[in-house]
Amino acid sequence: MKSQYRMLFAFIGLLLVVGLACGAPTPTPTQSPATEAPPLIKPTEQPQSEEPSPVPTEPPVEQSSAQDFFTEEFDGDISNWTYFTTKNDSNANDSGVAPTADNGYLTFNLGKNLNVYAMYDPFTYSNVRLDVRADNRGTNNNNINLVCRYSDEGWYEIAIANNGLYWLWAFDAKKGYVKLADGGSNKIKSGKEINDYTFICSGRNLSLQINGFDTVSYTDNQYAFREGQIGVGASSFRDVPVKVEFDWVKISEP
Repeated sequence: MKSQYRMLFAFIGLLLVVGLACGAPTPTPTQSPATEAPPLIKPTEQPQSEEPSPVPTEPPVEQSSAQDFFTEEFDGDISNWTYFTTKNDSNANDSGVAPTADNGYLTFNLGKNLNVYAMYDPFTYSNVRLDVRADNRGTNNNNINLVCRYSDEGWYEIAIANNGLYWLWAFDAKKGYVKLADGGSNKIKSGKEINDYTFICSGRNLSLQINGFDTVSYTDNQYAFREGQIGVGASSFRDVPVKVEFDWVKISEP
């Protein structure tokens, strides 16, 4: 009897095991969560950096309007020209004789026994040609003066008298005026006339032209001034009034 019960319980247990096995759900494999690719990010464009405008650390240098070779017509500012005087008589009065620009002329009004010069300051020259047009508006007894290589050492000067004579001078700072050459020319227009004069300083050669005619040439081996300013001027003596007007001054290479 006990063996029957054992067989029965065994059979029932087998049925239970089989029933449980058939009713259990089949497990599904667990999937790893899908990894989403990050969205494509459009690369941002580097902003083009604008180069900063250079900031000047110093104020701009103003360019000088002065020229070395040009024609001065005295139509406006003449601040590039400065003047000085010498006396033919120690008692001469040189006050109020500064040259002035009047109606396109550089004008000299002189009392007795004076030499007045207007010098072009911005440049110095070694070899240079100086052309001028001079209008005599006063007495016939006066000189027109042309200067080259003016410096502390000295200078060369041509003096042309309105009466037909001329002189070539060297002014030495130690010796004063020394005459190098002189003469006369019938090409000079006397009286209240207009004359064109040319003074050329080239190397040691100095030459004068009067109204387009070659007048005198001289080679200086004694003073040999090398470089300096150019200038124009007028001289008076006993007779006044002396009034000379320069219409233009042309500075050029010889």
